[in-house]
Amino acid sequence: MLDITLGLTVGAPLAILIYIVRSDKFPEPPKTVLKTFFIGVLICIPAGYLNSFIYIFEDLSGMQDMSFLAGFTEEPLKFLAFMLFVKFYSEFDEPMDAIVYGTVISLGFATWENIEYVYLLYSDQSFYVAILRAISAIPLHASCGVIMGYYIGLYTFKGSSKYIFQALLVPTIIHAIYNFLTGYADLLFFGYLVGVVYFANTLHKKYVFEQQNKSSEYEERLK
Repeated sequence: MLDITLGLTVGAPLAILIYIVRSDKFPEPPKTVLKTFFIGVLICIPAGYLNSFIYIFEDLSGMQDMSFLAGFTEEPLKFLAFMLFVKFYSEFDEPMDAIVYGTVISLGFATWENIEYVYLLYSDQSFYVAILRAISAIPLHASCGVIMGYYIGLYTFKGSSKYIFQALLVPTIIHAIYNFLTGYADLLFFGYLVGVVYFANTLHKKYVFEQQNKSSEYEERLK
């Protein structure tokens, strides 16, 4: 049972990561991908600190669940990590790279968060939590990474400032709504999640299709 639980906990985010990395016609260097993944893991430290204030807000407001506020801490931290580190990679030279690195950051964060939930916070029901998060939280984090990366790619290579605001706001709002809906009926919750995954997949396919007509990843820099 332990092996299956561990496989779900770590395997789910890594499977999505591999899929996104391999979807890139001009793959990113493994060393850079790994470095970006651990940047995502490190985000868990400030995110944990900031999210601790949610409990204070719950006590002050009298509300039982204000977990939606986590969307307003975690996604901005991922955004900052991208803009402070990935944006300056020499390997970051086309729109698809933004999706790849944005998703890798998100999944680095999600992998460590998964370990905390499964083995620390809910160790008494770890197998159930691992399954639930593999089909919900992990796809959510990955989708937010894709969406953020898509808009950062537009901002960086298409040259419109509105996209940088969308890169921050759209994933933040999506994440906040997701957290808010966790307390509601399964049909509504999973229906919303399916919609988010579909939206992210649509954006991802746009860059995949765009790459099909390119002979080199450096073409984007020459436009």
